[in-house]
Amino acid sequence: MQIQFPPHLNIDLFLRDYWQKKPLLIRNAFPDFINPIEADELAGLACEEEIPSRIIQQHSPTDWRCRMGPFEASDFAHLPESDWSLLITDVEKHLPEFQAYLEPFRFIPDWRIDDLMISYAPEGGSVGPHSDQYDVFLLQTSGRRRWSIHSRPLSTADFMPNLELKILREFEAEQNWITEPGDLLYLPPGVAHFGVALEPCMTWSVGFRAPSQRDLVSAYLDDLILSLKEQRYSDPELSQQPHPSEITPHARQKLRDTLRQQLTQSDAQLDLFLGRYLSEAGREYALEVFDELSPEQIKIELKQGNTLQKVAGIRCSYMQFEQETQLFIGGENVQTSLELAQLIGKAAKIDKKALTTGHTPSTLRLLSQLYNFGFLEFCDDL
Repeated sequence: MQIQFPPHLNIDLFLRDYWQKKPLLIRNAFPDFINPIEADELAGLACEEEIPSRIIQQHSPTDWRCRMGPFEASDFAHLPESDWSLLITDVEKHLPEFQAYLEPFRFIPDWRIDDLMISYAPEGGSVGPHSDQYDVFLLQTSGRRRWSIHSRPLSTADFMPNLELKILREFEAEQNWITEPGDLLYLPPGVAHFGVALEPCMTWSVGFRAPSQRDLVSAYLDDLILSLKEQRYSDPELSQQPHPSEITPHARQKLRDTLRQQLTQSDAQLDLFLGRYLSEAGREYALEVFDELSPEQIKIELKQGNTLQKVAGIRCSYMQFEQETQLFIGGENVQTSLELAQLIGKAAKIDKKALTTGHTPSTLRLLSQLYNFGFLEFCDDL
């Protein structure tokens, strides 16, 4: 399954000319796409407590309401025939078979891919005119939807007040399209868009992570605080000062030096933090392991033909340094070989043939460690 770009376009040209620059509609990007999930199945997922879901309903031009799941079957029975949408997020984390549908988008680095969201809407269904702060690919998988966009800058005043959803007060379209099954619409951050179902339809959304400066610095400081020793301020050189209420230049300098010393980290230290931080999202999907496996037991399982795979939802990336390779998975970092880091990160299932020829003690120790963390599991090789 690959994106079928038009003849004048390919991945390199898309990244150069469109990514984070301007919208693009690719007609028939996935020819003969077969939608693998029906509306009633999606509603069933929305009734599961652990699966994030929402129903967004329009009651009037200025009244949009959002209800969070889980839902009951009766909730769907009482919905009107039009003007609502059901949205299920993190689909690929709860239905691992849907991870395959993210493969065509892996020309964007794994750490940037957020999730697959699936929405269903009857005629008139929408989530309202809005703007996202991240890139998104919108794949029409059934029915037809009208998309309208504009790219003018927005401010807080452009949104309706007193709504839990960020809906634009007014929307004047610059471009309009009607998408059909297989059509793929790419939107960069900040492009306002308004999608309305023209008939019962389903739209898949592949969203991308874009950490804000506030989130990044906050996570960094949290990580730094955990690493600090409980070392207190000391001043054995203290002498009597004329005004007890003054914080003297000497004391200020010592405190400033303490802050600067702790806040100044090397590139390598920052890289390790970034790797852990970027792989931490999804750690909640790690399995609870009751029977840990030793490296020798891992070797036996592999020799018996069993296949290891990453647990759905667990993020995995690696970094190369001058003397080592660090694998980042589930918010942890472990040193390994470049070959093994690439092998684990390449696909959901770890290539069994490659592992069979690499049963070194260090490889088996790493696989045992990751299995016991709940990041890897053995699966049916289908």
